[in-house]
Amino acid sequence: MIERRELNSWQAPGYLEAREGRLTVDGVDAAALVDQYGSPLYVFSEKRIVGNTRNLRRAVEGVHTRVKVCYASKANSTMAVLAAVLRAGGDIEVNSGGELFKARTAGFKPEQIVFNGVSKTDDEIRAAIDFGILAINIDSLFELEQVTRAARELGKRANVAIRIVPEIITRSHIGLQTGLLSSKFGLSPSQIDEAFSRALAAPDAINLAGVHIHVGSQTPDLQPFARAFAEMWKFVAGLSKRTGHRIAHINIGGGLPIDYLGETPMAADIGEREREMLSATLDPGEVLRAALDEAAPSGKQELELIEGLTIIFEPGRRIIADTGLLLTSVCNIKERPETGDTWLLTDAGYSLALSMAMYKWYYHLISATRAKESHDTPYKVAGPLCDSGDVYFDLERGARLPNYRLLPQGTGPGDVLALLNTGAYALDQASQYNGRPKPAVVMIRESGEASVVRRAETYEDLVSLDNWVSSQ
Repeated sequence: MIERRELNSWQAPGYLEAREGRLTVDGVDAAALVDQYGSPLYVFSEKRIVGNTRNLRRAVEGVHTRVKVCYASKANSTMAVLAAVLRAGGDIEVNSGGELFKARTAGFKPEQIVFNGVSKTDDEIRAAIDFGILAINIDSLFELEQVTRAARELGKRANVAIRIVPEIITRSHIGLQTGLLSSKFGLSPSQIDEAFSRALAAPDAINLAGVHIHVGSQTPDLQPFARAFAEMWKFVAGLSKRTGHRIAHINIGGGLPIDYLGETPMAADIGEREREMLSATLDPGEVLRAALDEAAPSGKQELELIEGLTIIFEPGRRIIADTGLLLTSVCNIKERPETGDTWLLTDAGYSLALSMAMYKWYYHLISATRAKESHDTPYKVAGPLCDSGDVYFDLERGARLPNYRLLPQGTGPGDVLALLNTGAYALDQASQYNGRPKPAVVMIRESGEASVVRRAETYEDLVSLDNWVSSQ
């Protein structure tokens, strides 16, 4: 049974609000942005990106003074986003040569960059070594030899960190867990000592600077982070005692969650395990404190070692997810007399928010044009793509997504809807599937001015990279 009540828990004072009945972003009318820049439309808040970055830094620096917050640019590598993170005092994590190029172009310095990835090419590795980045996070013994060879060819010394996969299970989506031995990431614990030995045996080419771990994304509990840190600390402390080599940093990875649900009445239609994961919040300072407590360094040597370490975080979702939304217009409406369903067909499908289909991810949906009205009428909502999976609900009627969305009664063509908290991954994973050009990206600047930070693609862009000969 549908709970019919009005809950505007999606509102965030000073950011997302209902004013004069309409959704505003940093005081700017969202539906008016669609009128000006077209639909669909990605919208981001510069003020919130900066605020999230600074708040996270303050939280962890209150626990340990030597900290780096390396924004995981895979979550959203739009240049305006990178510039906002940099201005807020953030560093950056990249996952490809392309992301490294974007980071450099945005103005990040070598000592601000760490490089992840399971399958780095020789060219990507050479670019990272040549620029002198803080750390290449080594994902295998093969990659360590690959980096050693490239460094010697360049006549330079590569800064590396060894990535450990410790078999730590989290309560996140299985596709987002990266700390398992069944995953493709990192070296097994049984390989770490050999990796250390090989790195220390090549001092002309390798600077063993750190260790790295990442348990996954949207991790809802403190314990996996604490256990992961303690696992790394065991190797770091053991290495120091055996060889005297002092690691410069421990990289605890990313995965800090955000609350996608709030108090939405739709939450009752999502299974308990999924609901707990999607509504999780963790204080980053508490995460770091729990990690240090779990490691439990003792004795003068260990205490001096950990005090001298820089601790790196790689937050992506935590910085960018709740700073963006995807606006979409209702283009069509149809009734199904046999089922009693009313369908709303929009111009934004999973090609613009892939996680909806890939992970059955929940993004709260509200009316931008009628934000103040009660959202108590059930609709089947779907996008424009040519397959049945392009829907805003779970076709399998499982526990991941509600089987309908609640919107104001009478919602129909011409109304603008907003998918909230789509700042992470949606834009970077967007495609031109079905020959649909990707939409514009607008950022509400800290000044309150709206500006296009990525233009809308055109039909001409759909063929601009193709080499072909017309038959005409």
